[in-house]
Amino acid sequence: MTNKKTSGQGAVTRRRMLALSAAGAGAGLAAPAVAQSTQPTIEWKMVTSWPKDLPGPGITAQRIADQIALMSSGRLRIRLFAAGELVPPLEVFDAVSSGTAQMGHSASFFWQGKIPASVFFTAVPFGLLPLEHITWVEQGGGQALWDELYAPFGVRPLMAGNTGVQMGGWFKKELTGLDDLKGLKIRMPGLGGEVMRRLGATPVSLPPGELFGALQSGLIDATEFLGPWSDTAMGFHKVAKFYYAPGFHEPNGTGEALFNTVAFEGLPDDLKAIVRDVCRAENARSLAESEWMNAGQLAALQQDHGVQIRIFPKDVLDALRSTSEDVVASVAQLDPLSARVVESFQQARARLAPWSRLSTRLYLDARDQ
Repeated sequence: MTNKKTSGQGAVTRRRMLALSAAGAGAGLAAPAVAQSTQPTIEWKMVTSWPKDLPGPGITAQRIADQIALMSSGRLRIRLFAAGELVPPLEVFDAVSSGTAQMGHSASFFWQGKIPASVFFTAVPFGLLPLEHITWVEQGGGQALWDELYAPFGVRPLMAGNTGVQMGGWFKKELTGLDDLKGLKIRMPGLGGEVMRRLGATPVSLPPGELFGALQSGLIDATEFLGPWSDTAMGFHKVAKFYYAPGFHEPNGTGEALFNTVAFEGLPDDLKAIVRDVCRAENARSLAESEWMNAGQLAALQQDHGVQIRIFPKDVLDALRSTSEDVVASVAQLDPLSARVVESFQQARARLAPWSRLSTRLYLDARDQ
């Protein structure tokens, strides 16, 4: 789609608001049993980038829909369409922007080709950890920049789930050094893919639902996705046995809820508050869930499936780190708003890093000796 302002940017008629807010009426909706309200029911569609009920983000998306219906006593009901059921998984943003769906659930780095700075709101290489990222968005001005970034498209974003620190990926062959990246076909979205490209690899863009087949067939030699819980559900361990850490490219796993601006602004204030609070609560819930499940699945992958955990060789990590600095800096050269996003992100990292080292790293070093 073109970078044009939608009707959400200016004055909109009440009829337009009601039409978008109530679109999809009469469809069967995924929602728990809720108390009946005498107020009109608003029915929305949510499109996602995830296979249905995928552990991690797929579960999060459904839970958000269910909780909004529950907390609103059925006044706002959301029917969830998993990846490909209504729109292709990488067209979620466009669907919300155009009003095909009032809401979406995805990850911001999928829109890198359209909005390069969007990647900063999921993760960037050697960037912020989950709590640091939440702190930047909620306390350090990140949300205002995110809103400004998406405003020309008539889309409102919110943090809506977090899969935590990611792993570095699944590799069919062991990496012995930097030369092994030459010609490596790897699925790695976001800025991490550009880092790999500059080091000689060939990044391949694929939606989540196509990853297992691509790895199995040899279309790709390696893939990253999330962490042990979601990755086990995807079946990567069946075709690749080397599982690398750290996830340099995604030290955080923020999922985003996308809202058509007209539809969101058409909600009464109490429903807007419910939507915001449900998304915020899901951040904490999903992050705790991912940490717990990842720990259990990591052990199962090693003990039951013969997966071998590997650390990236030092020369690879050194090259990844230095190249990442250049790639992140290059985004700031694209346009003034991207420069402000990069500056804000880097300022947050500089502010938070000394405290994270003192409060978290030193404690873990002492606890786990």
